[in-house]
Amino acid sequence: MKMNLVARTYAGLEEVLAEELKQLGAEHVKVAKRAVEYSGDKEILYKSNLWLRTALDILKPIHQFKAKSTEELYAGVSEIDWSGYLDLKKTFSVQAIVNSSYFNHSQFAALKCKDAIVDQFREKTNDRPDVDKYDPDLKIVIRISENKCSILLNSSGTPLFKRGYRKTTGDAPINEILAAGMVHLSEWDGKTPFIDPMCGSGTLCIEAGMKALNIAPGILRDDFAFQKWRDFDIELWDMLYFEAKDAITTSDVKIYGYDISEQTVRIAKNNMSSFRELRKNITFNQADFFSLEKAAENGIIITNPPYDKRIKLQDDVLFYSDMGTRLKHFWEGYDAWIISSNLSALKRIGLRPNRNIILYNGPDESKLVHLPLYKGKKGH
Repeated sequence: MKMNLVARTYAGLEEVLAEELKQLGAEHVKVAKRAVEYSGDKEILYKSNLWLRTALDILKPIHQFKAKSTEELYAGVSEIDWSGYLDLKKTFSVQAIVNSSYFNHSQFAALKCKDAIVDQFREKTNDRPDVDKYDPDLKIVIRISENKCSILLNSSGTPLFKRGYRKTTGDAPINEILAAGMVHLSEWDGKTPFIDPMCGSGTLCIEAGMKALNIAPGILRDDFAFQKWRDFDIELWDMLYFEAKDAITTSDVKIYGYDISEQTVRIAKNNMSSFRELRKNITFNQADFFSLEKAAENGIIITNPPYDKRIKLQDDVLFYSDMGTRLKHFWEGYDAWIISSNLSALKRIGLRPNRNIILYNGPDESKLVHLPLYKGKKGH
């Protein structure tokens, strides 16, 4: 049976996510703000959680109504027969996302939604299910845009960027979804040598390796919220899971990660250890970018340098200027992709980008720039 679904993502990655969904077999794919709407059956729902690299979570809408007051909000939530989703032994949570002149506080809207659910059970059974904010059996999302209200079920549970491989992080780790999105936007072919010269805890290298070897980003997880739903089809899920295991390929691609901190390199190696398949493809070593020797004659550089925020720089302008000089004179023949939220320092790289893509690294507006490092005079 087909259902409407919503995959949420970060601003700037909507088109990437839409492309992923089309490749997955989703229908009626429509880009929205920080989300992509689509339709599919239960198999598509499960595959979305298992395979999407740039999705934050997958929501299933179950009810829509209009409300301009708390009374109307309460009544709209009460229109759902919640016994079809919950029983007294199950726990639930409510997240409210509010953009409305009628409702000022998301926590208050979530509380009214919770009250409507609890009161319905009390009226029918003289008892109620418990709320669990941290590990509920059912995660409910209410979205309010002016007077339009939607009730959705979160099928993912823990956000999908929590792949399960990152045991420890460095001081300023890049989000896995953003890293996967950057790899996609770079149009890396999965064969050309891949270098991250400031790799931190190794996320960009690992996400690149997972894509190159066709490793499903959710393959390590066993805690999706839909597994607690009443209609969970364990046979279908087992089939899709083992299909994903069988789909992992081998490759001769070389991926190199470097960091100036020996401790951070150890973290990256430890994170990579979750995937034995990647051990022959990814190499992490300690090195300073400004004295780093080329591991290959040509390739692609994708990196997330310090922004002078969580990782402080002695002189951010000089750092970025020196980075540009190093790229220009030493890495000829490469394609470089650099993301930073330090937009003023980023301009001091001194190389003309042929693409500027606005993305968000956490709350910070960032820019992903593509710098083709041509041999000869072009671009100098």
